[in-house]
Amino acid sequence: MVIVLMGAAGAGKTTVGRRLAEQLAWPFLDGDALHPPENIAKMRRGTPLTDDDRRPWLQALRESVVECIAQGSNAVLAASLLTRGHRAVVLAHDEAQIRLVYLCVSRSLLGERLTVRTSHFAGVPLLESQLALLEEPQNALMLDGSQPVEQVVQDIRRSFHL
Repeated sequence: MVIVLMGAAGAGKTTVGRRLAEQLAWPFLDGDALHPPENIAKMRRGTPLTDDDRRPWLQALRESVVECIAQGSNAVLAASLLTRGHRAVVLAHDEAQIRLVYLCVSRSLLGERLTVRTSHFAGVPLLESQLALLEEPQNALMLDGSQPVEQVVQDIRRSFHL
């Protein structure tokens, strides 16, 4: 099984994902680590990515998911996957093996989190473009990402019987 945590920058995907993976003793895959250097540089400048920019990143995410499933491995993946099209590229493999979790967080809390998160390349200047792109998924476990990390992790584990 691959659990995919999605949402806008600052939703808590990486924090929740790492904690969930730690509790389950599963590998954690940080989607941000798969961005090409050009994308990271662009985002550091506060310039939103285009779908052309995202294409190699989405393909790398897809390959990671496919590899986990092919090997029969479990993993937790954190990646924004803001649009239906992005999710279709990455998750269209063996949907029975993929669980999508959408961390819902208010615009104001996202802004607060991004303001204090100074070491990450996706900062406050990208928030509006992320929210403009965001298409809430219909086939995901939707959780309140403003809840404490341990609560969100327990909600995921309970929902997926882990």
